[in-house]
Amino acid sequence: MRSLRHAPPPHSVLVVAAHPDDIEFMAGGTLASWIEQGTQVHYLLVTDGGGGSRDPNQTAESLGSQRRREQRAAAEILGVASVRFLGYRDAEVEASLELRLAIARAIRQVRPEAVLTFDPQRYYHSTGINHPDHLAVGASTLAAVMPLANTLLAAPALAAEGLAPHDVGTVYLFDPAAATAWMPLAQRDVERKLAALEAHRSQLIGWDASEAAYAAMSQAAQLARANGVQCALAEAFTVVQLAEPALRVGAHAKPGRNIPAAVQGRVAGLAYSMRQAIVRLSLHARPRY
Repeated sequence: MRSLRHAPPPHSVLVVAAHPDDIEFMAGGTLASWIEQGTQVHYLLVTDGGGGSRDPNQTAESLGSQRRREQRAAAEILGVASVRFLGYRDAEVEASLELRLAIARAIRQVRPEAVLTFDPQRYYHSTGINHPDHLAVGASTLAAVMPLANTLLAAPALAAEGLAPHDVGTVYLFDPAAATAWMPLAQRDVERKLAALEAHRSQLIGWDASEAAYAAMSQAAQLARANGVQCALAEAFTVVQLAEPALRVGAHAKPGRNIPAAVQGRVAGLAYSMRQAIVRLSLHARPRY
């Protein structure tokens, strides 16, 4: 169990979510803190949230268009570098190979040090049922990180596009079933998170976003304190550490879309060979019993 407050922030992050406002509600304070420290953050939204209304006079097309604008406005408040939508229909997302490849393509293009997404194991909690889109996006993102994004022969279609494999160093699962780390939030982080949430005006009808966010941050902080992380407000994560920083080959490389495929292939092959050598050395260094 650990605090993320004094841990070095990732240099680059790809956040994969199902709907506009998911990211700000689940991790807006953490992203605000990281961006302030220089992290480059990119958003990948699987849907445009066109199903997020009970208004009989609303249409999915008009609502989706509005929510895309709201998401871009919220991202601008936080200082997010880019926002991309995959165009899937809200409430119809499934953990398909097509979706996994689309997410893996974004990972190979952005080449992030860290990925944030949903915990696909949190089906429900004491006061609600998790949206099935959240579960599908979380599961698909994990399956994209490994093997489709990081293994050369696992995704020949991506290799044919000139996109070299990329190893993500750390995965942060928000809205976790069992948190292992917490980000204690400073007041300025909370203020930027709430300001970004307020940009999602279509979702504020009959819902107090600030009140709900404070409740979630307070609940996370209570659990954090129970695990030795002192804070008043926090965001919670399950952290999957795939590589130590010193072993993250090419972690800080720039997006490689315009690098010739032959060069990317040679770099990917070298990185793979280095990782395999590190693994062999670590195996030989283990004590034998």
